[in-house]
Amino acid sequence: MQSLNGIKFAEMVQMGAHHLFQNANYVDSLNVFPVPDGDTGTNMNLSMTSGAKETELSASEHIGKTAQALSKGLLMGARGNSGVILSQLFRGFGKAIEKEETIDAKGFAGAFQAGVDTAYKAVMKPVEGTILTVAREAAQKGVEVAETENDIITVMEAFTAEAQASLERTPELLPVLKEVGVVDSGGQGLLFVYEGFLASLKGEPLPQKNEATLDDLINAEHHRAQDFMNTADIEFGYCTEIMVRLENGKEPFSEEQFRNELNPLGDSLLVISDEEIAKVHIHSEQPGAVLAMGQKYGSLIKIKVDNMREQHSAIVGEDHKVPSPAKKVEKHPYAIVTIAMGEGVAELLRSIGASYVIEGGQTMNPSTEDIVKAVQEIGAEKVLILPNNKNIVMAAEQAVELLDIEAAVVPTKTIPQGMAAILSFNPEAAVEMNQATMTEAFANVKTGQVTYAVRDTSIDGVEIHKDDFMALAEGKIVLSTPALKDAAEKVITDLVDEDAEIVTVIYGEDTTEENASALVKFIEEHYPEVEVELFNGKQGLYPYIISVE
Repeated sequence: MQSLNGIKFAEMVQMGAHHLFQNANYVDSLNVFPVPDGDTGTNMNLSMTSGAKETELSASEHIGKTAQALSKGLLMGARGNSGVILSQLFRGFGKAIEKEETIDAKGFAGAFQAGVDTAYKAVMKPVEGTILTVAREAAQKGVEVAETENDIITVMEAFTAEAQASLERTPELLPVLKEVGVVDSGGQGLLFVYEGFLASLKGEPLPQKNEATLDDLINAEHHRAQDFMNTADIEFGYCTEIMVRLENGKEPFSEEQFRNELNPLGDSLLVISDEEIAKVHIHSEQPGAVLAMGQKYGSLIKIKVDNMREQHSAIVGEDHKVPSPAKKVEKHPYAIVTIAMGEGVAELLRSIGASYVIEGGQTMNPSTEDIVKAVQEIGAEKVLILPNNKNIVMAAEQAVELLDIEAAVVPTKTIPQGMAAILSFNPEAAVEMNQATMTEAFANVKTGQVTYAVRDTSIDGVEIHKDDFMALAEGKIVLSTPALKDAAEKVITDLVDEDAEIVTVIYGEDTTEENASALVKFIEEHYPEVEVELFNGKQGLYPYIISVE
């Protein structure tokens, strides 16, 4: 094959996404830490699924346009660091060939190299032995082979073989991978995508591990999110999606103008367009009006309207209909949007100044699009985004790039850091000043966590057994024990020192108020000079989250 067009590339994307989907659980299992939030496979899977759906809807003979559709879908669907890096790889890929109708072997290899360059620029401190290494070494091999080979399949074969070899070398670059005995999970996920590309090019089917489809995955993710809301909270009940083929002779199209026209009709508004297509997502009470506005600019080529109240009632097992409520999200001119898991944790963050809390965190990283929509819903003129999780920081930073208001990320990686940052917020200060002040504030907070092990392993000399409780002090596993009490007390003794003034204990679903009170008593007896605060965070997976200031 000496030439690749957009339709064939779209088929490659579908195959790559499906292969990753089939193997997402395996990628999750490669997480180095044996904590119950090894979600690299899940994040890459959902990100690639978003890209594949957009590609399917917008596939064109013109490969540049198809690649741009993939880039858009990945950009908005990206979740977790691995998903964001994946989106950046194909963002650079798409940019490199955006004007090309077809590409040859050199153009194909060069686009992958451009993707690698874009991804490396997006990561502040690139770490070798990760997905970045696998992407880089595979691209280099592809460029090298394309110098003498004009067959795209041959180039993809070399590309995929080098990705496999690079993946197998990752434990030599990251000692922790070697210690645990795994390869890099992100690199493995990327290899599954490339294997899917190759199978599509060669016309070879992939092993079918189950009959689930990409739509099944999207629906499953959508349904899971419903568990965290009530039907009565749905103000705009119709999830409305349209695609408009822009036409000459209709009104001149302006994405900004179209967005402004649609904005009064609902919330969760998203408008994406290129020279030919405008895509709209909005939650509205007037789906007919949305369709009519779209027709001003061209032909409707896709219409999808879902009654979210009916869907939600079915999902959560309600047997009655709930009318649209009068309740509205409070608008803030200057907002703090943050992310947390657990009803009690969310309430705690709101009580100290958070304007909007996105439900998410461990095992449930929100996408770039989720964050963008939350900011749009709050309607602020200025916003600070606090991820409270190291695996959400990049998605938050990507969301800021898509917003047309003053916005910045305060790169909090834990709930205690988020709490400290919010408490130092100054509503009179500029966004950049608050970002700096809040970042400085959370640097003085130490975080402890207790969770459970999902497999046997050994890390940093600590022998870990499946179902043990693990004590994590500042992200490092310091004890693995069958006793929750011992793990919690170990966190305290490792983090509380003579400079500590306040200890905040947030207990979750997997412990009791009685046990939490006993831990408070332990702190008061051993560290009488320290002030102790206790909250019921109702978070899953982590019986204790502990803040030491």
